[in-house]
Amino acid sequence: MNDYVIHSWKEIMDLLYSESRTLSSIGRFRSNYVYRGLSDKNYPLDTVLMRLGGKYWQLESHLIRNFIKYTGIDPAEHSIWSWLSIARHHGLPTRLLDWTYSPLIAMHFATSNIGKYDKDGVIWCVDYTEMHKLLPKRFKKLLEEENADIFTTVMLNKVSKTLENLSKANEQFILFFEPPSMDERIINQFALHSVTSSPRLHFEKLLKAHPKLYKRVIIPKEIKWEIRDKLDQSNIHERVLFPGLDGLSMWLTRYYRSRGSHKNE
Repeated sequence: MNDYVIHSWKEIMDLLYSESRTLSSIGRFRSNYVYRGLSDKNYPLDTVLMRLGGKYWQLESHLIRNFIKYTGIDPAEHSIWSWLSIARHHGLPTRLLDWTYSPLIAMHFATSNIGKYDKDGVIWCVDYTEMHKLLPKRFKKLLEEENADIFTTVMLNKVSKTLENLSKANEQFILFFEPPSMDERIINQFALHSVTSSPRLHFEKLLKAHPKLYKRVIIPKEIKWEIRDKLDQSNIHERVLFPGLDGLSMWLTRYYRSRGSHKNE
């Protein structure tokens, strides 16, 4: 089983940080995991593109082309990988999924929606180093040459300048890359993206074929308030993760919300 049900703040902290490893060469603690928090454990790892329904995979190129056209920015200023990051950052449906290096930030997204406090939350934890071992040789070679564990948009542009050229034949894989630090939101959320070799590839399908790649930490609805309040005390909240007046308003609205008011929604 890949699901771990926690019962307290201490238990979730112990579990999420248990994967840190010691690098003997530098004597530091590091983790191979990235995290995605969802307010309902039954939510699938579907991309926003998939949620469009119908033949969504045929819409991807149209969405990106028109996004680039209407921004008014010279298309030559960015690679397709930077454009994808910018588009996803501003809400465009793409094949990207948002992740974070921070377990605490993933906990925030699992508990920030008060309207879902009648549902168990979940944090997906994926070992990106093991995931990248499944990549085609050209990608693994690039990581080795750069002495890196995670791709950047610049690195990806070296092996694929278009989405159409990302995969060959029937290759099915998922890789993680860091977006450019275009604003404080990206930085504060310690964000990165996953991208699938095909817009039709479901993340969970690949994970279930390789169960050692992941685990799910289940947050029962009964302790969401404890987790939420302790995150606020730890300065992990909307005001920090969404810098600006919008984030401030989101935080204040939730912070002063009466417990139990979600039952009226």
